[in-house]
Amino acid sequence: MQASVVDLLYKMNDVLNALDRNEDVEILYRGKRKGMLVANATRTGMRVAEHPYFNSARSRASVEDTMDHLRGGRFRDL
Repeated sequence: MQASVVDLLYKMNDVLNALDRNEDVEILYRGKRKGMLVANATRTGMRVAEHPYFNSARSRASVEDTMDHLRGGRFRDL
């Protein structure tokens, strides 16, 4: 998709919809290319059923222990 600077002002919704469709948007200023908005096509790919907390009611662990395990401790980020 090509969009002028004026389109960015008045038709930003169309530009965002194009990015949702994984289209790259070329930014034009006075008919000349000034830049490019590249769609972010990365997805996590994890399904809800694959999340560790899904169906955790069957486990015997307490809620605090389960949440500590999911979030990680404050020393886990090092």
